[in-house]
Amino acid sequence: MKIIGAGFGRTGTLSVKAALETLGLGPCYHMLTAFEEPGHLRLWNAAGRGERVDWTEIFARYESTVDWPGCDHWETLAKEYPDAKILLTVRDPEGWYDSFLQTLAPLWSAESDDPEVREYLELVRRISARTFDGRLDDRAHAIAVFEDHIRRVRAAVPADRLLVYDVRQGWEPLCAFFGRPVPPDTDFPHLNDRARFQELLSRRFAQRGDPR
Repeated sequence: MKIIGAGFGRTGTLSVKAALETLGLGPCYHMLTAFEEPGHLRLWNAAGRGERVDWTEIFARYESTVDWPGCDHWETLAKEYPDAKILLTVRDPEGWYDSFLQTLAPLWSAESDDPEVREYLELVRRISARTFDGRLDDRAHAIAVFEDHIRRVRAAVPADRLLVYDVRQGWEPLCAFFGRPVPPDTDFPHLNDRARFQELLSRRFAQRGDPR
């Protein structure tokens, strides 16, 4: 593991995943990856319950991770992989909450008969309870949690190990921090828009059985 993403979801993490893989710093693990890898959702839920897990079972094929559920365990992963850099993706808090509420919040009350989808829904509900005290509809509270998380990561990680990054900055900060050349004639990927995320998530659920 070379890069541990500490930033919350809806901070451009799907774009960052694509960018890291373009730079040869992947495969990169993402929330959507957990739904594709057999058995991984159960492992993440076990970790969320405080059970001991073998992180190599999850990350054996991956060199980086961004988004939830990895960011929920960033401190544990930082100790597990002491040579890995920490990547803290950030964005405007008000814009983050709007995007978060419109894309992820509906999952907290969804239901499904499919066992794998139920594992996924348990995972996202655990994030709601653990990170936001179940108060996702409280805008001020959720934004305060978001901002406090950023402050806590910045205070805990030495500057030479941490990159605080906004996707609007493009290639240069990523390439400079990770020692990679800027890809020639390659636009920075912008995949983490709401419509794209909802399309990908709907496709995953369609393969397993739609939640309701």
